[in-house]
Amino acid sequence: MAAKKTSTVTGKIDPRSQTVEVARRLAISFPEVICELDHRNAFELLSATILSAQCTDARVNMVTPALFARYPDPWSLAAADVGELEAIIRSTGFYGSKAKNLIGMATALVERFDGEVPSDLDDLVTLPGVGRKTGNVVRSVVFDLPGLPVDTHVGRLSRRLGLTKHEDPVKVELQLNDYLPGSEWGPFSLRLILHGRRVCDARKPKCDECSMADICPSAGVPVTAPTTKRPARPSPAPKAVPPKKQAAKKQAAKNQAPKKSVPKKK
Repeated sequence: MAAKKTSTVTGKIDPRSQTVEVARRLAISFPEVICELDHRNAFELLSATILSAQCTDARVNMVTPALFARYPDPWSLAAADVGELEAIIRSTGFYGSKAKNLIGMATALVERFDGEVPSDLDDLVTLPGVGRKTGNVVRSVVFDLPGLPVDTHVGRLSRRLGLTKHEDPVKVELQLNDYLPGSEWGPFSLRLILHGRRVCDARKPKCDECSMADICPSAGVPVTAPTTKRPARPSPAPKAVPPKKQAAKKQAAKNQAPKKSVPKKK
């Protein structure tokens, strides 16, 4: 039986050096950088990433072959019938809003970018259904440009490993960007996602199999324990009731109370 791995962290963690060391170990564990969304070009990856919201990559990969066979480019997708598109992507969930975003994205590509997917993040986030995460996925995977997508895995593991205390994805992204060179942003994100899926499961992390257990402040910590402490919300103070209202309430209660019946004298 393998010896149980536990954290050897005793003092305060320096997030910068911790991030660099995590990146080094991830590169050893996952030498091949893999984006698990099937695609052949920027348009397909952009569409698949929009579909991946609140959906697994495996499910998206089951849907996209039929989607791209029917709509192989922005022009055909921009002219898509909403009902037909919804039927194709229904199993990915939230198909109504996703269909609207896909058609809106394709229309914007045709009208503003000559049918080409832009590589600049400022342009990408102007497309319907595209935020910083999706834009950074396209930049880093297709265009090989600096971009660190922060999805649920990246945010969760970054907090669990002590790289950040932020909950907001944009703040997490900018903090990690400051610790790594731009060329490593995309690979780091993809490797962290793979580590989250293969090893550091949200409910049952495999700390015994983790190559970072000795430097992870959360190794062996029950998953019910939060990775960041959020301040407790103060209980709202009771509203003061004006004396006149109090008197009116008492009088109303008296009026509604049933009157005692007095027995008649016989």
